[in-house]
Formats: sequence, C-alpha cells, structure tokens
Amino acid sequence: MNRTEMEMSGPGASRHSRTVKRRQWGRLRQQWKLLGLFEIDQQHEFYSLTCMMKEGLFAAVQNTIDNPLPDELSEDDYTLEVTQIHKDFRMDTYAGPVFASLRRSLGMTEKEYQQSLSSEGSYLQFISNSKSKADFFLTNDKRFFLKTQSKREVRFLLSNLRIYMEHLEKYPHSLLVKFLGVHRIKIAHQRMKYFIVMQSVFYPDDRITARYDIKGCEVSRWTDPAPKGSQIIVVLKDLNFEGQFIQLDQQCPWLLRQVEIDTAFLQTLNVLDYSLLLAHQPLHQDELSQSLSFTALIMRAKKSVNATSSPTHATSPTVPGMVAEEDFTLLSSELNTTQCHVTEMHNGNGATDIASPEEDKIEQQSRVGTESADLQTFQAQNRRLLPNFKNPLHVIDGPEQRYFIGIIDIFTVYGFKKRLEHLWKRLRHPRQTFSTVSPPAYCHRLCQWVQDHTK
Repeated sequence: MNRTEMEMSGPGASRHSRTVKRRQWGRLRQQWKLLGLFEIDQQHEFYSLTCMMKEGLFAAVQNTIDNPLPDELSEDDYTLEVTQIHKDFRMDTYAGPVFASLRRSLGMTEKEYQQSLSSEGSYLQFISNSKSKADFFLTNDKRFFLKTQSKREVRFLLSNLRIYMEHLEKYPHSLLVKFLGVHRIKIAHQRMKYFIVMQSVFYPDDRITARYDIKGCEVSRWTDPAPKGSQIIVVLKDLNFEGQFIQLDQQCPWLLRQVEIDTAFLQTLNVLDYSLLLAHQPLHQDELSQSLSFTALIMRAKKSVNATSSPTHATSPTVPGMVAEEDFTLLSSELNTTQCHVTEMHNGNGATDIASPEEDKIEQQSRVGTESADLQTFQAQNRRLLPNFKNPLHVIDGPEQRYFIGIIDIFTVYGFKKRLEHLWKRLRHPRQTFSTVSPPAYCHRLCQWVQDHTK
C-alpha cells in the first residue's frame, strides 16, 4: 500500500470526509440564504440589465400611448415587431397592440403599466427552488413578473397568441397567467435575451401565509419548509399540501370547472409540465360576511377593476370590502333607475304598461325571484372579484381564506425528448406518479388533484 492509499484509508480519510460534508452543508446553507426576494442594487450582477429593461419598457409602452389602439386587432398586429434603439442596447417589442389590448381588458391604463415597470424603485430578483434556468424579476411594487425565456418558448407563445387571446376573451376569469408583453433586448457583445412580462399571481402578497407549486404528482414534489421565523420565501410543492384542502364552499364547482376548461385548452396546445400556483391568507373580519347586498357586491366588483380606487393610489387607508357611503347611494340610485327602465320596457316596444295591482304584485314577486337567483349566481361565479384591490383575476374568496390561484409555465411541448423522458421515468419510478406524462394524462391528473383537494 503506497502513502496516498494509507492516507486515504487512515485518519486522514475521516478528516477528508468531514471536510467534504462541511463544504456540502455550507453550500446548502448558502442556497437557503439565497431563496427569496432581493433588491437589485448597484452592486448586483443584474443591475445594468434591469436598468436597460426599465428604459426599454418605458419607451415601448410610450409608443403604445402615442399610437392609440385600433377598434379591432388585425393579422398584422399579431406579427408586428417594433425595434427601438437606445444608447447601449436595442429593444424589440413583439405584437405590441395585442398585449396592449389584453392589458386594457384587464382594466389597466398604459400610464399605470408604464409607471409600474419603470418606477425609480429597483427591480427585485426572485430566487426559488425551481429547476428552471430562467431569471425572475419583480417590479418594485410586486405587481408584474419579468422572466427570461428561450427563443423557442417565445416563438411558441407568439405562434399561439391568437388562440390564447380568444380563450381569455371567452373565459375572462381564466386561471391562465396573463402575459402582458414579449420583448428581446440586445446588448453589444452579449447574447440576446428574450423576456416576457406577466401579471403576478401572488399580488398583493402582504399577508400570504403559504405558497405552493402544484403539478399533481409525487416524484420530486416535496420541499423543506423555511426555518420557523425565517423571512425566506419558499414555494412548497404537492406533498407539502397533503392533508390540506382549498376551502371554497359554494365556489368549489366554479373552480373545478375552470380548471377543466383551462387544462383542456393546454391539452390542445400539446403541452405538459405546467403548474397550478396556489397561495392563501385569512380574510379580514369584514370580508367574512357572505350576506352582502347585491348593490354592495356590484360596487366591490366595480372597485376591483377601477384604477382610481386601489389602496395603492388612495389618499386615505381603505378597508377591504367596505363601500363608501356616497358610492353606495349613487349605485343604489343607478340600480333603481335601471329597474324602473326595465319595468317600463318589459313589453318590448318601449310603451309603458299600466298594470293592475294584482298583475303588479305577481310581476314584483317574479322579479324578486329572478333577482334572488341572479344574486346566487353572482355570488357563486364572481365572489373572486370582490376584494378591494386592482385586477384580482387570480383571487377567489372562500368562507375563511382568500386563495390566489393561477396556471403558469405553459411552454413545454410533448415532443420527442419528452417522450423519451417519459419512458425513462417509467423505468426509474415504477408505481409512482411523475411530471412527464402525455398532455391528456397530465390534464386529467391535475384536474383530479384539484377535485380531491377542494371542498
């Protein structure tokens, strides 16, 4: 036995093993420290890039402001590519009018969108336990995500943009993440970077108590929670959620149906490996009431998409769920006027009928019954719109908890490589469920997961 072999089999080997373990543990601790949100200050490696993104996005949105949208989108709008030259880079914007149209349908003004993307506050970097090689950035107000994408992924999105828009138009409360812009930035002597802008599913996140990334399977679907009392943001997975339920009560059928609709759409795109993002937080005391008047429900819904009524822009604090007295009186008046108009017009020709007391009583009972049914439908289908903050399209209120739910990462096509991966995982993980399965199987399994974990 030579000297090296003696050292490796003696006390030195033990010390070497302990040193390796300490280094591994040190790297693991460092990874834990990195999880979460970090301000991209002047010392950050992405500071220069994000400053260029801000400048480029400001100009891109300004171009939309200066060139108002047409009444109807044309085929050219879907293929439009606008290049803007800046001092140290150039920015390409794809299908600008299409994404501006989507932003408008979500109740955003272009000035509001521009201000959020290019405010003086630094972007935030989000580092997660995801296997994705993409870089994630958040605007300073946390409303919008910016994510780097591959050229293939961007091409896939743009090639399916029309049917994506048609789906959102048909199902305005779709759980699919809302893509708000696609861009490419080119910096001298560097590789081009493609990135997309998305609406954050977890907004506002002030009181969120837990976050999950759900794929409906078992293999590699556990994440160690953050240490107790830690400020680290950890996105948990399927196995972490076992034993829990999404408590929606009367909203349950709506959610199950919408998940079926959205995943069926993704199946037509032949994609898999998408995730259902899920987070929850307790409701405020005033939000626990399920017996709000129809007027109050509509007013809260109006406030949720009204750019001027957000707590972000309010001069005084607002309480979620509260309706200002003057707004309530005004809307009540509007509703009463509308009801009178409908009563006058009920014969179909605009003439006013003079009904007998008995006829009027029967009609009033019928109208009350109709309004009661409408109220039940409104509560069942649209309670998710009620929180008093902007564009809560990914928000659903249950009896006690507010849930943030959205479907993300829809770019993985079930091609040759994924088919091979499926065969390998079948051998590697027998009798276990894993993420790489055919799109129909993936769709069915995620729907089943939601059904099994919602009540």
